[in-house]
Amino acid sequence: MHLDVGRHFFPVEFIKKYIDMLALLKMNTFHWHLTEDQGWRIEIKKYPKLQEVAAWRDETLIGHYNDMPHQFDGKKYGGFYTQEEVKEIVAYAAERHITVIPEIEMPGHSQAAIAAYPHLGCTGENPGVAKLWGVFEDIYCPKEETFAFLEAILDEVLELFPSRYIHIGGDEAPKTRWKNCESCQVLIKKEGLKDEHELQSYFITRIEKYLNSKGRQIIGWDEILEGGLAPNATVMSWRGVEGAVAAAKQGHKVIMTPTSHCYFDYYQSNNDTEPLAIGGFLPLEKVYHFNPIPEGLTVEESQFIMGAQGNVWTEYIQDQKQVEYMAFPRAVALSEVLWTSEENKNYGDFVNRLEHFHKRMDVLEMNYANHLYEIKGELLSNEKGSFYQLQPGETNKTIHFTTDESEPTSQSEKYNNSIPVTNNLHLKAAVFDENGKRLSTVFEETIKMHLAVGKNIELSVEPSNVYSGSGAAGLINGIQGSDKRYGDKEWLGFWGDDLVVEIDLGTETEIHTIKTRFFDAVGQWIYAPSLVEVALLDSEKNSLSNQEVTLLGGSKNLKNLEVNINNLKARYIYINIKNYGTIPDGAQGAGHKAWLFMDEIFVE
Repeated sequence: MHLDVGRHFFPVEFIKKYIDMLALLKMNTFHWHLTEDQGWRIEIKKYPKLQEVAAWRDETLIGHYNDMPHQFDGKKYGGFYTQEEVKEIVAYAAERHITVIPEIEMPGHSQAAIAAYPHLGCTGENPGVAKLWGVFEDIYCPKEETFAFLEAILDEVLELFPSRYIHIGGDEAPKTRWKNCESCQVLIKKEGLKDEHELQSYFITRIEKYLNSKGRQIIGWDEILEGGLAPNATVMSWRGVEGAVAAAKQGHKVIMTPTSHCYFDYYQSNNDTEPLAIGGFLPLEKVYHFNPIPEGLTVEESQFIMGAQGNVWTEYIQDQKQVEYMAFPRAVALSEVLWTSEENKNYGDFVNRLEHFHKRMDVLEMNYANHLYEIKGELLSNEKGSFYQLQPGETNKTIHFTTDESEPTSQSEKYNNSIPVTNNLHLKAAVFDENGKRLSTVFEETIKMHLAVGKNIELSVEPSNVYSGSGAAGLINGIQGSDKRYGDKEWLGFWGDDLVVEIDLGTETEIHTIKTRFFDAVGQWIYAPSLVEVALLDSEKNSLSNQEVTLLGGSKNLKNLEVNINNLKARYIYINIKNYGTIPDGAQGAGHKAWLFMDEIFVE
């Protein structure tokens, strides 16, 4: 398990409690993320400004990064661990058979350090300790002064941490400053490097050689594959499984931590009462069904997969109670995943045991999330019509529901079979025990029937495995996604791909309007499409109309598409959607492909 203390700082006693929980789950490694753009959290005696300057930011963002305009609390924030406290925590973990691996970020995520020692950047200017979340252009300049600084820091770190591995980050390092830096360009030519990506490889390799000379090995996020992988590096694969497969095929050790299954800062419920989170959607069941061995590896290559890790990034996690809520019980599920062979995993049995484990966490005063009884819902369509199906997780408890806007009680109608849906429906449901006590939050779903519900739909490309929602059929199931989140079961996410949607209404049908919407949250690499065209065709696929549509701003982070049709009769609807493309310099995720997220397509 991982914990980021750079964005928000947590006291020594809580770090010990966290370690106790990891020991209880037989987790054997604690990845301690100690340095960030927003705060440096470890005392380095040779460089006191890291404690005096880099450990403190002037203020902290209020709300979400995507809330515009940005607002701040105006309060100085920070803290750091003394070397004595670090020794105490490392010894505490060792007594519980847990190795602590520190992370000292480089060359990116280093703005706080550069604020303390501006000569370490390419411009020599002081950027200040970051008070926003995200990725920043001020990164370490690969010059001799920087390497001397980092080697001296690592010398002190090695004295504190006996771990074989030292994590050096290597992720999200924009190359803008390097491209415009004279000394960087001279170094590229001097070393015969092709570009700034190979310069990052040079940077990582040089640090690796230094740590190897001290008898240690490096771990880096999967960006260290770019420009050529350092010879002995272990890769932590987070952006998917592609990095893991590439590294394992090259004979490098890999730790699996993909966003799809291991990012515990993501939402774990679709309930709107959930605390603010960075985004995404990772319920307990999905964590449990993670297979750490990615497809595409031979038996020999799979031996390089060392294990997996749950990540707890703390941009939106301000206190220890919220850490506990986000990490547990998803960490319980991950532990079982990692200690259990694939053929022996049984989610239903896990849920039964987790109900008892809740009692243990109660005694330990853990503020864990309880979504065991959370209802799931799905609209099913066939030749007989549309039906809504409810399921109380894996607990086989009783569901009672209403369709008249009232709150469900144990006296409300009992759910036995799928609910027929012929008109618009507002459904509320909850799980109750045998004594009539409500066990779950109230599940709520609004279904708006329209001409395309249950019809045939085809997509030119498959959605990302991470954001596959309810599949293509989820785009025409009458259910709109969340206004606040892109990661629920109704939004479909596509990474870097253009998309063509084809809907077959079965017969020529009179159409008045076509509506849909796209998520637009640039802080999370999500962009509305650059172009949308809507075409209507008859049964012979002759074109009836074809128009380019301008997207309109909706509520926060949403762009709406609405096409008014002059009562044409059409059978086929084609929606041609062009992805935004490459994220521009200066924006979060610069140089990466943009995400495209699409919601329900209403045809009326």
